[in-house]
Amino acid sequence: MGKFFDDIKPVHQDFIAAQKLFFVASAPLSDQGHVNLSPKGLDSFRVLSSSKVAYLDIVGSGNETSAHLRENGRITFMFCAFDGPPNILRLYGKGYTVLPGDPEWPELSALFTLLPATRQIIVADIHKVQTSCGFGVPLYEYTGERDHAAKWAEKKGPEGLEAYKAEKNLVSMDGLPTELGA
Repeated sequence: MGKFFDDIKPVHQDFIAAQKLFFVASAPLSDQGHVNLSPKGLDSFRVLSSSKVAYLDIVGSGNETSAHLRENGRITFMFCAFDGPPNILRLYGKGYTVLPGDPEWPELSALFTLLPATRQIIVADIHKVQTSCGFGVPLYEYTGERDHAAKWAEKKGPEGLEAYKAEKNLVSMDGLPTELGA
C-alpha cells in the first residue's frame, strides 16, 4: 500500500496544505540518546519547492530538533488525514536551523506570521516522500487553534522569553548543543 516518491508532488503539497497538525521526528546518533517526536500546528509549515520545506518553530520546554539537526541533520515529518479520505504522508530529509539574524531569516520569516514566541525556523531538504493508507487513523473534527502559546509569550515578555530560552533551549535533554547554544 505504501508508495515512495523522490520529491513532493503537487497532490502531496495540496494534502499538506489541508492539514492542521503535523509531527516532526529527529534523533541523536547515540543509541543512548532519546528520539524526539513533536506535534506542530499554528499554520507553521511551508512547502518551499518540490524538495524543500520549512516550519516556524516557537519557544518550548526543549529544543531537541535543533540539537539533533546540528549533530546529524536527520528529520522526518508526518501528516495524517484526520478527516476526509484516509492518508498518511511522510517527508524524509536533512535539515538545519535558521535563527533571527542568519542570512536566510528575512526571506524565510516573510513566509510566516511571526508569533511572540517565534524561536527559529527549521528548514529541510527532502530526499524521499512516502504515502500510506492511514486506515487506522481515527476521524477528528478541527475546532480551532489554542491561544496558550501566545498568551504565555506575551506574559513572559521579550526579556522573559530570552531568559527562558537560555534556561531551557541551549542543549537537548541528552546534552547536545542547539543552534541557540552554539
